[in-house]
Amino acid sequence: MLTGRLFGGSLELGGVVPGRGPEMSIRARSYQRIPMRTVLTAWAACPKGTPAMLMRDRLDVVFEDDEFADLYPKDGRAGLSPGQLALVSVLQFAENLSDRAAANAVRTRIDWKYALGLELDDSGFDHSVLCEFRARLAQDNAADRLLQVMLHRLTEAGLLKSGGRQRTDASHVLAAVRTLSRLELVGESLRAALEQLAQADPDWLLPLVEPEWDKRYGRKIEIGKVPGGKAGVTALAEAFGRDGHKVLAAAWAADAPPRLRALAQVEILRQVWVHHYFWDTRRRLRWRDGHALPPASLRFDSPYDTDAHYCVKRDTAWSGYRTHFTETCTSDLPEVGVHVATTIAPVQDGELTAQIHDDLAQVGLIPAEHAVDAAYISPAQIERARRVHGITLLGPVVPDHSHQAKSGAGFDKAAFTVDWDHQRASCPQGNLSREWRPLHINGHDYIQVKFDKTTCLACPVRPQCTNAVSGPRALALLPTRELHEIKQQNRLDQHTKDWQRRYAIRAGIEATLSQNVRTCGLRRTRYRGLPRTHVQHVLTGLACNVTRITEWIADPTRPRRAPSHFHALCTAAD
Repeated sequence: MLTGRLFGGSLELGGVVPGRGPEMSIRARSYQRIPMRTVLTAWAACPKGTPAMLMRDRLDVVFEDDEFADLYPKDGRAGLSPGQLALVSVLQFAENLSDRAAANAVRTRIDWKYALGLELDDSGFDHSVLCEFRARLAQDNAADRLLQVMLHRLTEAGLLKSGGRQRTDASHVLAAVRTLSRLELVGESLRAALEQLAQADPDWLLPLVEPEWDKRYGRKIEIGKVPGGKAGVTALAEAFGRDGHKVLAAAWAADAPPRLRALAQVEILRQVWVHHYFWDTRRRLRWRDGHALPPASLRFDSPYDTDAHYCVKRDTAWSGYRTHFTETCTSDLPEVGVHVATTIAPVQDGELTAQIHDDLAQVGLIPAEHAVDAAYISPAQIERARRVHGITLLGPVVPDHSHQAKSGAGFDKAAFTVDWDHQRASCPQGNLSREWRPLHINGHDYIQVKFDKTTCLACPVRPQCTNAVSGPRALALLPTRELHEIKQQNRLDQHTKDWQRRYAIRAGIEATLSQNVRTCGLRRTRYRGLPRTHVQHVLTGLACNVTRITEWIADPTRPRRAPSHFHALCTAAD
């Protein structure tokens, strides 16, 4: 049902979800002038201002309707102002409010009315409009436009500029679904498919139902300890497998309605069965062992969010997503988030480095120096950042893990001189290599260098060079001279005090992630699916920007992080 609301001085429509009501169009309006009564009341009630008021005064109208016109059809009934809905969404995340609480804040909060340019008696809108607006932002990565618009406003206001220094880090995000074991996953996937089939075509499904199915699949699947140990788990899993195969075989039969195969939960059921079952040589459906499963990037952990994947990073294991935040860290300006990326959990951090640089180049915010941790950096990434964008990528490259380097007494790779022009290397004893050939390991290209076996066996310092019983010393080099020299130089630099002083600034991004977790609920996504989760992360980044900017506007001279009394005492003593 449509609900009429007076918003911004004209009658608008709220509570229309795509697919449940008529399409809405927008009528671009300007909110440059704040009603005088709102101005007087807001400053009388809040003489020092609030974040919403300070942001409005410094940035004026952050989001204009015209910037979101393509999200709405050109005809149809007039919809709410997308510019104002965008600002409400940002303020909502800044205070970690629910949709209902945010809609109430628009009706009751004077400072929000000031930021939105509303009359004091404006009745706002129905809270369901915010959900519908986020659904539009989830289409074609439209949420990134919110960040781009804010960055443009900040640049115009002199609070952001290109060059300078930036830093990036990632954090894990838990999916908004129940954690399921493999056994619960297959059972719940079958239950969800049966539920959807019962709604779509009960007459088709009824002949397939067996007497025990109601007890087995009639309610949420929750499985504790299964009697019989591993054999009992396998027997129950294969019982689920036979039931699911019966449904899938019937759905793909020639006389089955084709629309049943197109149901979302039926397709999810098919994929889950491919992931967790196989046919043995006697054509019997079998339960896969854990080591025989597809990679985590290909299988999902819940039938209700197929974008949620399992991942392990050091001591942390989770099912969900991974988010990457990039912010400025220039001393004379506020620290502002300039890039937000969201991926499925198994995507490694290093796969985002080039994308982050390319995206920053599109909005004209390329840094002069970009500080990252070891997961984002490699010699190839350093070379590309410098060659394509002129960025100095600052971070620790992977150290030499050979036993010679770890012992500190042997001849590691740095002890050898490489002659790239003549394709040979010389050892610390002055002996030249005899073999230089390409090498391919785990999808990566290297150059393998080997020395003469006879010379190596007779070498007086052989114990310091290799542990091989009878083989010669061999080296694996990066495929080009430039990459090899970048790697060796960075390994030397990162032990110097100057490099460590420059790199210390990267730690500040940890505070940003902590702030977003504590104040905006970043640790667990509110929504299901990668597009909607990315919308949440973009709004979280914008909310963090609002907090940082308004704090800087209120007192630009205040130190960002006041030192402890003990640290100040030690610093003064030095």
